[in-house]
Amino acid sequence: MALDNLISLNLAAADLTKLDQAILAIETVLVGKTINLTPEERQQYGSIAEQNKLFVNKVKNLMDQFPQYVPNFLDKAEFARDFVAREQVEQRLNKLSSLTEQLSDTKVLLDHDNYQNAITFYRNLKYLSGENVPGTNVIYEDMRQFFVTITPTATPQDPPKDTP
Repeated sequence: MALDNLISLNLAAADLTKLDQAILAIETVLVGKTINLTPEERQQYGSIAEQNKLFVNKVKNLMDQFPQYVPNFLDKAEFARDFVAREQVEQRLNKLSSLTEQLSDTKVLLDHDNYQNAITFYRNLKYLSGENVPGTNVIYEDMRQFFVTITPTATPQDPPKDTP
């Protein structure tokens, strides 16, 4: 076991089933209600900063207080629906973002632990292979491929290295 095991996690099959069912339930509710933007569209529309959210909130309040000043070409009812839906989505998105961050951070630690253990195993095989322990050379050579360093290719102006 690695000396720096940062996390130990065991998700039971029942836990995974519950998580998968909850995710499926969320996906099912959102079918046909959400949009998937392309990267270009995401950049085009961007997101509004906190200052602009405050502006939108202020306008919503003022439109409710002074409906006589809302231009007749502006669909106030659609604005109100979008406003409510944005708040509803944002609340859930914040919760899901928190969970996503927790899962991502947990995965980072699990990846770190796995990699450290894999390196320890590799180093041990390298040592055993160097000591000619029977059966270890083949395993070491198979794993060594992950640590081959590639030298930069010679440019046409450079002579090959083995040329006198």
